[in-house]
Amino acid sequence: MDTAILPSTLVLTLLMSVGLIFFIRASTKERTETAQLVSQLPEASLMPQLKEYFRARSYRVAAVDPQQNKVTMTGFVKPSWFLAIFLTILATVGFTSLSLVLSMLFSIKSFLLYGIVLLSPLSGIFYWNKAGRVENVSLAVEDTDSEQSSKITVIAHRDEIISLEEALRLKRV
Repeated sequence: MDTAILPSTLVLTLLMSVGLIFFIRASTKERTETAQLVSQLPEASLMPQLKEYFRARSYRVAAVDPQQNKVTMTGFVKPSWFLAIFLTILATVGFTSLSLVLSMLFSIKSFLLYGIVLLSPLSGIFYWNKAGRVENVSLAVEDTDSEQSSKITVIAHRDEIISLEEALRLKRV
């Protein structure tokens, strides 16, 4: 094989490996957002629906501030088996590619270089340990000018906000 091809392939493989590492780290990043949602229901009928929604998702009330009409809830977010397995497979493919390029570049006939692939389950373990954590959700509900709608201010993980929007048919302001 041409001598210029192997070093350039190594550089590209190393760049891919760096991207893979950042992708694995980003899978555990906290993504808390603040959103303002509007419901067509008045506050009195919206509150029981919010309570039931968060109770069904295993959140429990941590603090209540009646002056600001604000409730803070906590719940444990479980890591995803699918994502742990997916990240492990991605790491396996990445480490296999790196091992293959290194063995071709340095003409090493040893299978010890392919031992790097045995590190791939560490990516799934890393995700599993970091992704399972306690999340907080903060809700503030207030009536709008019209008596027939309510405004909700939510501070939570972005996936939780999206799920809340879909479940209760809320709209963003």
